Amino acid sequence: MKIQTRATPGQDWLRCYQPRPSARIRLVCFPHAGGNAAFYRSWAARLPGEVELLAVQYPGRMDRASEPLIRRMDEMAGRAAAAVAPLARIGPVALFGHSLGASVAHETARRLTAQGLPPAALAVSGRPAPHRLRDSAVHLADDDTLWAELGRLGGTGNEVLDSDPIKELALPVLRADYEAAETYTPGPPDPLPVPTLAFTGDDDPEVTLDEAEAWAEWTCDSFRRIVFPGGHFYLVPGESRVVGALLGPLSRGWGAGP
Repeated sequence: MKIQTRATPGQDWLRCYQPRPSARIRLVCFPHAGGNAAFYRSWAARLPGEVELLAVQYPGRMDRASEPLIRRMDEMAGRAAAAVAPLARIGPVALFGHSLGASVAHETARRLTAQGLPPAALAVSGRPAPHRLRDSAVHLADDDTLWAELGRLGGTGNEVLDSDPIKELALPVLRADYEAAETYTPGPPDPLPVPTLAFTGDDDPEVTLDEAEAWAEWTCDSFRRIVFPGGHFYLVPGESRVVGALLGPLSRGWGAGP
């Protein structure tokens, strides 16, 4: 089924770097803590013409820097779902999220499903299954400890880590995102009728292979865990492999729509 018209709802929340009005599906990507929509900009060129990429821009960063930060998962996912729902009424939508973004994508999928608009597929990356999340309170730590998390997890160059002006701008965003992630209480498994993929790096300190496998308990449709070489930000050097993995297992769900 081709998408017949171009939707404009959710413009504050969604960025489209390569518009494809005749695409058969939209892939909505959710950034990690401290991240922004531009993290996924280069993915658009790797996707075939039948797939249009939309990246989520959370409030409080880049072109939304003047907007209040969101500190709770319920609000973040609720507002994201409100932006994505009009697109899901037009044609099939798949969701991908990394780290914090995996939880936001999953909670968005839950809200869309409750509205009768289940996504065609869900891919979660670099995040334990909701019922296996680890207790942490990094958002309550001092600035230096919080900033050191970026270096520990990798994916951030020294030119950023050593820049005091960038640190001053980024710390409030990072702290709010960590608060949203660490105060999130998902409850017991509530399986969705959505094909689900769990991506993880084989050397990720934030999620074990078992914690990634446990996402299987959150779907009553197909499930597959895919392991890539690398740490928490395995998807930066492995971008082509990650996009390729999405185009394989997810494609069988792309023909389905609401």
